[in-house]
Formats: sequence, structure tokens, C-alpha cells
Amino acid sequence: MAHSETTSRRLAEAHRSHERRWRDNRYVYGVVSRRSRGLSIGINLNPGRECDFDCVYCQVDRRGSRPPGVDFALLERELDGILRAERDGSLYADPPFSLLDAAERGVRDLAFSGDGEPTLHPRLAEAVRIAAAARTRFGLDAARLVLLTNAGRLDRPDVGAALAALYAHGGEVWAKLDAGFEAWFRRVNRARAPLGRVLENILGAARDRPLVIQSLWMRLGSAGPPPGEIEAWCGRIGDIVAGGGRIRAVHLYTVARSPADRAVSPLGPRDLEAIAAVLRASVPVTVEIFP
Repeated sequence: MAHSETTSRRLAEAHRSHERRWRDNRYVYGVVSRRSRGLSIGINLNPGRECDFDCVYCQVDRRGSRPPGVDFALLERELDGILRAERDGSLYADPPFSLLDAAERGVRDLAFSGDGEPTLHPRLAEAVRIAAAARTRFGLDAARLVLLTNAGRLDRPDVGAALAALYAHGGEVWAKLDAGFEAWFRRVNRARAPLGRVLENILGAARDRPLVIQSLWMRLGSAGPPPGEIEAWCGRIGDIVAGGGRIRAVHLYTVARSPADRAVSPLGPRDLEAIAAVLRASVPVTVEIFP
């Protein structure tokens, strides 16, 4: 097998391993991320799996008990611990990080993600400052601070304060947009907020700072997105750009790990390429595909 094929297979194996655990940590973990193109340090502010979306493709099982809130002193110690292990190389003794060769190592970002929606936590701004300070302590200037969000709460004052802290440290929002029509949004994201509010929030954030749109497409049963859905989604992105929103990139991807709903399955690379072609033909944005 050619070297590139071996590398691709090895990284695909690492990408499928997104356990939100590292050793005995409660809040901080590492993953080999497709979209970060390497090691992403995750910060989980939702150990109780709190989320105001219930996406059909999510791999988090939201049933069962809810652990108590976040101990920020422990979160800071865990963050220092994993960054120390990355710096001294001991992190790479553990799978899936052991699958990375020397050129692929290094922290790409510190990401607020995890088992729910980070903007639900009332102390998100404090968590951002903790992550920014750790990045400085470990000399990780090239690593981004990233907030992965469903965008349903970006209009709230407490979230606005967290965004200000994020932007003050060069951070970036990755906002979810998986639908063009309300019906598909309800079927896929099963959110409390209407699609219109999500779109308004994304536009507002994109006017402040360039952001990434993260869009997951899949099959439900044997069917992909319904007719007209992709075109409507492209129209929504076009409206954001026309309204003065700045989009650094659109991340177009599909299911990589087993979701809780077994009716969900991934689209193929050609399907994603076809969706990207429709978007590129209608909106002047950078599209990055992660099959």
C-alpha cells in the first residue's frame, strides 16, 4: 500500500475515535479532529449532557443521570495536565494520539465542545479566559480558541460577554447550520429555537467577526436531504453574506462516528462534493469538505 493510503487509513481510524475522555479527566480531553486537521483539545462544559438541540445524528446519549456543574479549578488543572503531556510527548503514547506521526503532532486548537451546547453554561466567559491563559503559559500562540455552537443563544447578553472574551484572544466561532427549510431543521436538529433565530444569530456574530459555518449532511434511513433542501441552505448562506456577515469557511462533512439514532448513516464523498459544487456556484465562500 502507498504511503499516502497508509496515512489516510491511519488518520481515518483516529478520526473515528472521539472519546470525550482522557485518563481520569472530567472536563478536558483530546481528539484527532478531521476539521482541526490534527490534535484538538476539547473543553466540556456540559458533563451533564445539557443541550437545547437534540440533533438526530448526535452520538451523545442524553438519557440517565446528570452530574453536578463544572469545577473550574479542576478544569484548569486538567487543561494544564493534558497540555503538559502534549509538550513532553507522553500524550502520544496513548491511542488515538499514538497514530499521529511527528509531523502531525501539535495542538491545533482549544475547543469548547463536548457533550452539549457550551453557551448554556453561565460562566462560559470565565472558561474562555482560563483556556486563553493556559494557551499563553504553554506557548501555543498558533492554536486557536474555538467555540463550537448551535448558535441558538448567541443573542443572549451573557453569551455576548463570552464572545467578547473569545475575540479578545483571537478566538473564532464555528456555528452550526444544517438546514435551509424549517421542516428539515426540525427533523434534523430538533431544536427549541426556530431556524429564523439561529440565522439571525449567525448573521449578527458574522458581522462582528469572520466565522466558520459547520454543516453536517447525512442519510435518514435510505434517503438523503429532500429535494430543494440544499438549494435553500445555499440561499441562507447567501443571505448571511449579503447581510454583511463574514464567513471564513463552510465546513461540509458527514457522520464519522456511530450516532445514537441508528437510522442515520453517512453520505459518500461524491455526495458531499455535489453539495459543495452547488454552494460554490451560488455563494462566494470557501468550502472545505471532510468526508
